Amino acid sequence: MTKRFQYRRSVRFISATGDGPVYLCIALMLVLLEPKAGITFFWAGIIAYSFDVSLYLLLKNLIKRDRPAVKITTYQAFITPSDQFSFPSGHTAAAFLFACLVWQFYPAFALPCFVWASAVGISRVLLGVHYPTDLVAGALLGSACAFWGIYLHQLLIALH
Repeated sequence: MTKRFQYRRSVRFISATGDGPVYLCIALMLVLLEPKAGITFFWAGIIAYSFDVSLYLLLKNLIKRDRPAVKITTYQAFITPSDQFSFPSGHTAAAFLFACLVWQFYPAFALPCFVWASAVGISRVLLGVHYPTDLVAGALLGSACAFWGIYLHQLLIALH
């Protein structure tokens, strides 16, 4: 196995850890392991991800920024992205949203989660499907949606 192949495989793996099912599995494990905090984490996450996905799709389809491999003929994408446009990075948004939720509910794990979220974002550039500015926008979008989701969840709890 060549070093280049190992490198690409590692970067693909890091990127895949930012896929949607991973978040759901972790949230469900938290519900099982720590029901009270886990359920709060789960519902704040559902609210936050609902905003994140809505805004992510809106921005992608309003801005319509082509991916690097489309714009730069000498550039190659090493994966096939799930949608056509690059701005903002949905993987980065989701990863930073998750890291912010962890920071709020499980602060001892915040630093490793932010390092991981950054690695997910960087992997998307290394795989040729995003520009660095897509990552910045994704990180800001995900973080804002996380705090909005946490706030709305707390507001809903207070109203009951």
